[in-house]
Parts: sequence; C-alpha cells; structure tokens
Amino acid sequence: MSNLLEKLSEIHHLMEQQVVLQKKILTLEEASELLNISKSDLYKRTSTNSIPFYKPSGKLIYFLREDLEAWMLSNRQATVDEIRENASNFKLNQRRSRS
Repeated sequence: MSNLLEKLSEIHHLMEQQVVLQKKILTLEEASELLNISKSDLYKRTSTNSIPFYKPSGKLIYFLREDLEAWMLSNRQATVDEIRENASNFKLNQRRSRS
C-alpha cells in the first residue's frame, strides 16, 4: 500500500511539472522548480537583479519561462575543440597580418 502511495505521489509531482512546462508566466515557486534552485536562492537572485523577473504590483514576483530558459543558457562555455579552433584561427590571422 505504501509503495502505491509513493507511486501516486511521484505521478502527481510529474503532472505538476508538466503544467509548469506549459505555462508562459511562472510564480516564484514554479520558477524555483523549473530552475531546480531553492526559493531563497531565487529571491536572492531577484534582489541582486541577476535574473530577469517582473513585479507588476510591486509585491508579487513573476517570471517569463522563455526569459528563464534564455538565462539558463547564458554564459556558454566553449568546448576544447572550439578553443583549439579559435587558437588556430588566431595564429593564422597573426601570420597573415605580419606578411
């Protein structure tokens, strides 16, 4: 019986996640879940303006899902191959400019 309740709870949680993924405007709780960070961490990021958010009434905080997705994909780190290619291109351009 307890195993069944655990499975039902897991299904309920997965269904809630699907609802969040389909919403355009998210509450603090939903944004926290989407980003997989605590609500206090999200509050800290809003207070330092390090994450995009909206405060239409001056009290409640809302987030656009697409803003959060863009924020999550910001500051991309180059792969080793990309760094090597950029270094090779830089060296090649230096040689050309000296000639």
